[in-house]
Amino acid sequence: MSKNKIILLAIVILVVVLGFVFKDKLGIGQNAYSVVYMTTGEVYVGKLTTFPDLQLKDSYILQVTKDAIDPNKNNFQLTATKDALWASESMHLVKDNVVFYGSLMSDSKIAQTIAAQKK
Repeated sequence: MSKNKIILLAIVILVVVLGFVFKDKLGIGQNAYSVVYMTTGEVYVGKLTTFPDLQLKDSYILQVTKDAIDPNKNNFQLTATKDALWASESMHLVKDNVVFYGSLMSDSKIAQTIAAQKK
């Protein structure tokens, strides 16, 4: 094997090993939830993968509802997409329709609500 091929192989192995070591810090762990804000104003929460495309699994819709007692107040509601009329196992998102996405902190209200629903 030539010297260049050995160096290239070493770099590839190093990248793979570092990916496994830092996967939780990069938000790509199995239990990491992300929030996705769409251009339509819809907000989704779920397990996001970005390769080969944006895909959301185990997802929820974050909806704003009016408080029944005080109409000037808003409440938030998490609804599992599996309970929606158009339920699917995963959502493939079009990148042009995503305003932003990011990992949820494990101690956020949404993460706590999802954890409570899973029990």
